[in-house]
Amino acid sequence: MSSTNATPLLSVSRIAGAPISWGLCEVPGWGYQLTPERVLGEMRELGLAATEFGPPGFLEVDASARVRQLAAYGMSAVGGFHVVLLHDPGHDPLPGVDAFIDECLAADAGVVVLAAHTGSDGYDTRPVLDEAGWQELLGNLDRLSDHARSRGVEAVLHPHIGTMIENDAEVRRVIAGSRIGLCVDTGHLAAAGADPVAITRDHPERVRHVHLKDVDHGLAAQVAAGTLPFGDAVRAGMFVPLGTGDVDIAGLVRTLEGVGYAGWYVLEQDVMLPGEPEGDGPVRDVRICLDYLTTPTER
Repeated sequence: MSSTNATPLLSVSRIAGAPISWGLCEVPGWGYQLTPERVLGEMRELGLAATEFGPPGFLEVDASARVRQLAAYGMSAVGGFHVVLLHDPGHDPLPGVDAFIDECLAADAGVVVLAAHTGSDGYDTRPVLDEAGWQELLGNLDRLSDHARSRGVEAVLHPHIGTMIENDAEVRRVIAGSRIGLCVDTGHLAAAGADPVAITRDHPERVRHVHLKDVDHGLAAQVAAGTLPFGDAVRAGMFVPLGTGDVDIAGLVRTLEGVGYAGWYVLEQDVMLPGEPEGDGPVRDVRICLDYLTTPTER
């Protein structure tokens, strides 16, 4: 009698949702925005018990109302995404981040996901960071990381297309020059021409939060080459369900689990909706992603 070693990559209890997988985003003109009732209801139907906050205005602004809102769907908060200007010596990022930490603590959410703002709207262009800007950015990352930890939460840097930290060289300079942990976003790193699996394998101890995306390599390569704006690539379907694209998601998860990573894996597949979706809508692809992670299989 033959035996099988088929196992799931992850338990659903380790997986959180992200409203952007339903098209919710803070960028002006991103696309049609679904209601929180639909999004949270579909997260619950999928068996997810936690979510990131999503863009401002998606969840209730008042902290106690936000907790009640999530609890009504049997859900809790993981934390949220906060874009912050880090390289400008004339700007102190601490007050804004501290206010966001207040939001996280009020919702019993433990992860503050920071992205290094360019100073302009959107994610299609960015300035070049000079040496003085680098030193300012790295110093602020350490300051914010230490401050967050003193308040009982974890601040992590999210390398993100169209921010000051997006590609392999920039990520590795942050690793070498600061103490902050990383949010490894497999899709954004791939679209910047980086290998998220190699970064994770080389520095697993720095990974404190994970956003799981898969990508269409052809579209991602155009973004990395600068021939296709990020927003246009998202609109064209650059992010595809886990297991159907070109990122070794299983390899990355196995690497982290092998070193005892205990953080969240967030299903985050950026989409833009042209209008009210027909049929299942975005939940269809989220379900495919969840099945990829939780269905026992031999990989």
